[in-house]
Amino acid sequence: MQRFGRGFRFLSSASVSQRVEWDPTVSLALKHATLILLEKCSTRDHFKQILAQIMRTNLIGQTFPMSRLILFSAITHPENLDMAVLLFHHHTPHPNLYIYNTMISALSLSLNQSFAFYNSLLSSCIYPDRSTFLFLLQASKFLSQVMQIHCHAIITGSFSYGYLQNTLMKMYLENGKMGLAYQVFQQMAAPDAVSFNIMIFGHAKKGHNIEAVKFLHEMVGLGLKPDEFTMLGLLICCGQLGDARLGKSVHAWIERRGLIKSSNLIFNNALLDMYVKCKELRIAQSIFNVIGRKDTISWNTMIAGYAKVGNLEIAHNFFEDMPCRDLVSWNSIIAGYAQKGDCLMVRRLFENMAAENIWPDFVTIINLVSAAAEIGALHHGRWIHGWVVRMQMKIDAFLGSAFIDMYWKCGSIKRACMVFREVTEKDVTVWTTMITGFAFHGFGSKALELFYEMQEYIMPNQVTFVAVLTACSHSGFVSQGLRIFNSMKERYGIEPGVEHYGCLVDLLGRSGRFSEVKDVIEMMPMKPSRSIWGAVLSACRDHGNIEIAEIAGKELLKLEPEKEGGYVLLSNIYATSGRWNHSDKIREIMESRGVKKTAGCSSVVVDGIIHEFVAADKRHPRWIEIRSILFCLKSEMKLGTDFLLEYLQP
Repeated sequence: MQRFGRGFRFLSSASVSQRVEWDPTVSLALKHATLILLEKCSTRDHFKQILAQIMRTNLIGQTFPMSRLILFSAITHPENLDMAVLLFHHHTPHPNLYIYNTMISALSLSLNQSFAFYNSLLSSCIYPDRSTFLFLLQASKFLSQVMQIHCHAIITGSFSYGYLQNTLMKMYLENGKMGLAYQVFQQMAAPDAVSFNIMIFGHAKKGHNIEAVKFLHEMVGLGLKPDEFTMLGLLICCGQLGDARLGKSVHAWIERRGLIKSSNLIFNNALLDMYVKCKELRIAQSIFNVIGRKDTISWNTMIAGYAKVGNLEIAHNFFEDMPCRDLVSWNSIIAGYAQKGDCLMVRRLFENMAAENIWPDFVTIINLVSAAAEIGALHHGRWIHGWVVRMQMKIDAFLGSAFIDMYWKCGSIKRACMVFREVTEKDVTVWTTMITGFAFHGFGSKALELFYEMQEYIMPNQVTFVAVLTACSHSGFVSQGLRIFNSMKERYGIEPGVEHYGCLVDLLGRSGRFSEVKDVIEMMPMKPSRSIWGAVLSACRDHGNIEIAEIAGKELLKLEPEKEGGYVLLSNIYATSGRWNHSDKIREIMESRGVKKTAGCSSVVVDGIIHEFVAADKRHPRWIEIRSILFCLKSEMKLGTDFLLEYLQP
């Protein structure tokens, strides 16, 4: 920052003759009459009057009075910050470190101004201290700035200050830079409990649970006592790991030592969250029942917990009993019904939410769209889309990809294309979702066109290649699929994963090129997965290749002996080829291992309600009507066949 010119207001000669010399001994004790008035000031008008008095007595511009004026206007009463900036720029010819720190602290929410004042400080040959760096860290919004401050703190000798080191560790952890945080931690002469808590909590929040536990062991080994913040970090670890046993041990350890008071709402909410994530909902509910003071987070945790495991009746009871619902409450219960595919309830909840003047966010809309996609309810999806358009909500990349996904899953690839073209800022997810839609609808050429068009704007990722290879597989584009697979590493720098090899095996298997399938499986850098052997089995069924089917079936049954898919596929392949003894043998093995075949079912959505049917299912309340209509349809189909045969006869 360029040093600002310092302008001064010159008074009359009479005023100059009455100039008061500043006595630091008196001034620093705040016994000067004007400064005493300043300490009692509470309004902007009074501040202006005191400022005028300081100007009349020619104290303006002297360092200590200016420091008091700037502190008052910038920190004590921040609504006068604009005046503090003016005083600094035009009436403080020799600002000291204290004044600079005051201004940097006051402007910590304004990134550019804080760093501009810091640059001015350096150009004035004033050395920053630890407070300067702490205030600059408050202003930092980017990792690069934090790292620069870190370097400056080392150069100026302020880095050894423990509070500054703790702040740096916290900011590195928040930005996911675990290695840099650990470097700072290692350089600490004597890390205290706060330092360990920052490392434990920071690693736990980012999902590095094992490292967090290691820090706990090191902390205890140094003789430092864990406190409530340590336990919060541990509870987060237990929840993310889903380790109920470890969570119960931590809970018991805390209770035995009486570390946490029963009225500690933050800790109780952390306990609830941990047990909910570990799916120990009965324990979570018992804790919830004994909490004296509950907040919205407590209620939302229970609603979300029961909704995620599909126990919507209890979740809805919590929702109804909740004294004050917020957006998170509505989103949680809507997400539960969306997961179940209950479009009618999702829509009813959404309408009730609007009636209570709770404005939906993108999470709400995504839940609504997901419910429609789950059961293929096109009319419900179109209603949501229409509502979003009417409310003039911006369809960004995130929401756009959700609508595209919903439309192609509901069978309307045309509307999916319309949404795709209307999304102005397309990210890789939007492109990939549209390619996936084309792939599953059999439009292989369209998927390839979009794949190449995409590369004019953005590079594909691993998921994109899964989508385009699937498109090639479903459309029989073997040469194109092979070319794209081989170009992944060479042209795009993407190492093929097991899912890409699975697509390649499916591509070759569908076209009956089993010798190449064997070569691919043998040279894969990883072991074939269940999906790969399943794809091989499916291809063998279509092409009647018993030899390869037996190999694939054995490998699949090794990987998932408890799943019925491999048994059924292999049994059907034997049956198709007339080897009934082998088919029966597979069924016997399946039965001896206690594996049962799940009955396949079809479903239809009528007025938002899913109706499911299995073969010879008579449980539906309107079964007689359905049976009658099916007989009528069958008769009409026969008539149509007879008519066609007569028409074709010479």
